[in-house]
Amino acid sequence: MQKKLQQKFTDIFQKYATDSSLEKKFWQEIEKQYSSKKRHYHTLLHLENLFGELEPIKEKLEDWDTIQFSVFYHDIIYKSFKSNNEEESASLAIERLREIGYPEEKIVKCKNQILATKAHNFDDNDTNYFTDADLSVLGKDWATYAIYYQQIRKEYSLYPDFLYNNGRKKVLEHFLDMESIFKTEYFRNKYENQARLNIEKEFQILDK
Repeated sequence: MQKKLQQKFTDIFQKYATDSSLEKKFWQEIEKQYSSKKRHYHTLLHLENLFGELEPIKEKLEDWDTIQFSVFYHDIIYKSFKSNNEEESASLAIERLREIGYPEEKIVKCKNQILATKAHNFDDNDTNYFTDADLSVLGKDWATYAIYYQQIRKEYSLYPDFLYNNGRKKVLEHFLDMESIFKTEYFRNKYENQARLNIEKEFQILDK
């Protein structure tokens, strides 16, 4: 998995820069961050799953290069006790992409896509597909979803159950209150119904 991800990063990096030492430095940074022992869900496997969702629909996307960078950097900063992970991740992405001379208008797109995983308020085609893919785990089969929510709990293990459960229920209620969880027709058709069933089931478990 790591070799496949590294090759994807190499391919996209080398379209814009030729400095092999910089490429190695950037990849090692990504690998180190997503391989942290404190991470259980927001790992390299999460990146692999995102590519698995997005690669089959590349023809629907306007800027595949930027989407790829957004995948690599959207959770590069992830601390369960912080509320500004997306902003920090976006800032690091901007810094790294400027180092390779990535076009400024594309850097803005990448920043907005990363921020959209928190606020869901950037409404363009590519961003909607990206954020839908990021949420796709919600609509997987129950066994996969159960592993996901258990991994999230581990990432927030410093919080006692009464605090975590209340916070998690608010997140789940937010999803259930949405007119639709997924913004694109493609992902709605694929995952919406199962996502609602999964979220309701987790909510009931937390409510016991």
